[in-house]
Amino acid sequence: MQHATLKPRFDRQLFRTRSTVMKDYLDEAQANLDELGHAVEKAQTEQVNWLATHLAEQIAALHREIAAWPLRVWDSASAGATKWQRKRLEHQEFERRLCEMKSEREARLNQAETLEEQQMLMREITALEGRLERCRKALDDIERVIARLTR
Repeated sequence: MQHATLKPRFDRQLFRTRSTVMKDYLDEAQANLDELGHAVEKAQTEQVNWLATHLAEQIAALHREIAAWPLRVWDSASAGATKWQRKRLEHQEFERRLCEMKSEREARLNQAETLEEQQMLMREITALEGRLERCRKALDDIERVIARLTR
C-alpha cells in the first residue's frame, strides 16, 4: 500500500513514524502486533493492555484514513495542477493567519503602555511583515506555476 500524502497524516502519539507513505504506518502497526504477541507469551499484563489498546487505536485510525482516501484527491503526492492548487490553498491560509497575527500585534501596540513593550511589539510586527512578504511572493510563484500548468 504505497499511498503517499503531502504531509504526515497521524498524531505523533499514535504513530512514531513521520512518513508520508501509508505502508510505513502499517509496518509500525505490524511491529506493535508482533510486540503484543511477545508480551502475551511473557504474561506481561500491563504491557499487553497498553499494546492492545494502542494497536486498536492505530487500526481504527488506519481504517478511517483508508476510508477517506477518495475524499483526499487533493493530497496525493502526484505531480500536476492539483498539487499546486493545494499548495496555493495552504499558502492562502498561511497569509490569512499572518495577517491576523499582525493585526493582533498592532492592536496590542496601540494598548501598550511601556516603551519596552512597544519596541518588542514593533519587532514582532516587522518580523511578521517580512514573513507576510515572503508568503505573498511564494503565492505569486505558485500562481505562475498553476497558470503554466493549466494553459
